[in-house]
Amino acid sequence: MPNFIDEQKQEFQAVIDHFQKELQGLRTGRASAGLVESIHVEVYGQAMELKAVASITTPDARTIQIEPWDKTVVKDVEKALVDADLGMQPTTAGTVIRLNLPPMTEENRKNLVKIMHQKAEVSRISVRNVREKIKALVTNAKKDKTISEDEERRELERLDKIVGEWNAKMEKMVSEKETEIMTV
Repeated sequence: MPNFIDEQKQEFQAVIDHFQKELQGLRTGRASAGLVESIHVEVYGQAMELKAVASITTPDARTIQIEPWDKTVVKDVEKALVDADLGMQPTTAGTVIRLNLPPMTEENRKNLVKIMHQKAEVSRISVRNVREKIKALVTNAKKDKTISEDEERRELERLDKIVGEWNAKMEKMVSEKETEIMTV
């Protein structure tokens, strides 16, 4: 009997990985390289992620420091940071660019939580889409008589259990990030 769920497991993992990357891009009360590392910078005639053209550090809880490896791209990095509309202006001193995070207000925190829940819902929809794809494979296999009715039922029950586990992982990530965002 073909193992439909294990063959599609990487799709579930891809959804979780993408969601985790989305969460890293959400600002909390602390400075984090994850806020800026995936910003695209136009350098050398192509768009590259910031982490590919510069070192990104957080010298303190309110500052992100970016130092491009090639000093000729400082202006390009600065332009990309302004275009990203992060809610903070970059300040440049030589080849070092700093972003100072303003303090988060209660309203900002609540808006971030709302945005995070929207991103979580999009990820849950993606998990459901993968589930529907697997469900269709199982149902078609039963129609083609490559698996029995009992095997179909077992696979669908196993699928629901695994989808529940993936959703629980996402809920845990949401809960942890919400706590992180709301902590003053």
